[in-house]
Amino acid sequence: MASCNYLFLLVFIIIIINSFHLTIQQHTISVSFPLTSAPLSPNSKSSKLFLSSLSPSSKSNQSQLHRKTAAAASSPPFNYNYKSSFKYSMALIVSLPIGTPPQAQQMVLDTGSQLSWIQCHRKSPKKPPPTTSFDPSRSSTFSLLPCTHPVCKPRIPDFTLPTTCDQNRLCHYSYFYADGTLAEGNLVRERFTFPNSRITPPLILGCTAESDEAEGILGMNLGRLSFISQAKVPKFSYCVPFRQGNYKINPTTGSFYLGQNPNSPTFRYVDLLSFPQSQSRGMPNFDPLAYTVGMVGIKIGGKKLNISPATFRPDAGGSGQTMIDSGTQYTFLVDAAYAKVREEVVRLVGPKLKKGYAYGGGALDMCFDGNAVEIGRLIGDIAFEFEKGVQILINKERILDDVGGGVRCVGIGRSESLGVASNIIGNFHQQNLWVEFDVVNRRVGFGVADCSRSV
Repeated sequence: MASCNYLFLLVFIIIIINSFHLTIQQHTISVSFPLTSAPLSPNSKSSKLFLSSLSPSSKSNQSQLHRKTAAAASSPPFNYNYKSSFKYSMALIVSLPIGTPPQAQQMVLDTGSQLSWIQCHRKSPKKPPPTTSFDPSRSSTFSLLPCTHPVCKPRIPDFTLPTTCDQNRLCHYSYFYADGTLAEGNLVRERFTFPNSRITPPLILGCTAESDEAEGILGMNLGRLSFISQAKVPKFSYCVPFRQGNYKINPTTGSFYLGQNPNSPTFRYVDLLSFPQSQSRGMPNFDPLAYTVGMVGIKIGGKKLNISPATFRPDAGGSGQTMIDSGTQYTFLVDAAYAKVREEVVRLVGPKLKKGYAYGGGALDMCFDGNAVEIGRLIGDIAFEFEKGVQILINKERILDDVGGGVRCVGIGRSESLGVASNIIGNFHQQNLWVEFDVVNRRVGFGVADCSRSV
């Protein structure tokens, strides 16, 4: 929840979504997972797309109401204190224990989408199921959602498209991605079974049978049907390791926490921006379920670019929103901001740009054939500045990404070229950082770390 390859433009168009049942357990779990940065499977939708977030049209349909996550309200949250590792190359792929007894499921950690889904085993003589698929027949807690379920009605707040039933009178959904890939199946309820007998209540998931993808999606945004909302996770964090060498073949490993992170005293926090429901309803390009932060500027080589802070905040139509998204690979800026970034890069290293070249269907066009160390030195460090003096600093040694064929590109693209109107800080610019999503206190924290080490 990204071959224009291994970028994350995961555009969810939810055609049919049925009933959802939210049950909340009154206990708390503290869980942490190792995060490994790994390439997605060759046929993975995410390997073909830049963004994991929904398209603007889908977001406006899916997210008409601006809601705070349920974890901050009513019953106390699950006391998660769980640490795990994840694989990282293009996406953050975490393995989670699902079902009773638990089956390890590979899922893309995606803070830009809501509904989680897993790859389900389907007995078919035509082709064997993926080796990592979930086998419902082996789980005593698995259940399908019937069409009679209350959440299976159309026009529920977060999913406004009509819902339908399949031929078996079960809730059915279909996801279309930007490259035309289809993932569809039934909505189900299943438990996550963590160590030390920590078990979530039954959560609403998609059980995808019609997909060639090996990995599922772990939806972690602020929507009421996301994993964190249903499981009452008060906060979660991850540390994305720095990619080196051929990371597509040899992914690196990072760390993932559900619940309290012992490193959090060193984090610096920026508050999430809030918008009244009445305001967000009239903003068709705005995603009220995203982790929206107040970015105020960009520096290159210590020079602050002449970009109005208003460029990084949603306008009357919602364009300009700045979000932190683990499911998007690179960083994308609206035209007003991107033009200033490119202008400065051209001023510094214009003659060295690869003429007439753009990577990923035109999304990245600041690319080079030359010596990466020299180009990085000439451009200098890049800093994304946020409110409260918080910043993400990308040093000159890692502002370029190797996109293959000896070509390296600045990991910043123009968001409008991808059909979105938002500023999105992707996982490439979250390397060697702890990123914590404190849902209860509505803030995002950052902490510098060597994420390749045990943290």
